[in-house]
Amino acid sequence: MPQIDFDNPDRFIAGTVGPPGQRTFFLQAVQGRQIVSMSLEKEQVQVLAERVNELLDEVDATADMPQAPQDNEPLTTPIDDEFRVSTLSLAWEADLAAVIIECHDRQVALEPDENGEEIVEVTDPDASMVRVILRPDLAREFARRGLAAVADGRPPCPFCGGPLETTGHICPRANGYKR
Repeated sequence: MPQIDFDNPDRFIAGTVGPPGQRTFFLQAVQGRQIVSMSLEKEQVQVLAERVNELLDEVDATADMPQAPQDNEPLTTPIDDEFRVSTLSLAWEADLAAVIIECHDRQVALEPDENGEEIVEVTDPDASMVRVILRPDLAREFARRGLAAVADGRPPCPFCGGPLETTGHICPRANGYKR
């Protein structure tokens, strides 16, 4: 599976499977009958959603655009993990007025082209990549849902910020005592 492109998919969402503390995070693109699910780390979802919001604020892309409807539906089944995301890239394409998100399963290198612009170069010919092109309103909805998925986990400890377990929490700021 070298590269799959989604140009304004029906859905592009971040979601989870499993109970808090044991969740697996997924990015999922759906277009027609084609479903691609990729697993990744919680922190990757959070950083991607935050950066999408920052990018859209910077280019002021959603100012005159109606808001996309909220997508709170679960991930589309079957959830077959195509690959684990190693590297994410994010770009704004001014000609298309769209956000481009690329998900790579291997590490990629940034190489300068003849104009000095950095381009992504995949060093492994067997590497897989999913490229998603999103309208700004759909990208904003992706970011909202991604941040909500991250926040739905275990509540943070008010002292150290680590996740609280239902059975207690060994807090380093409490010198190892359970709270």
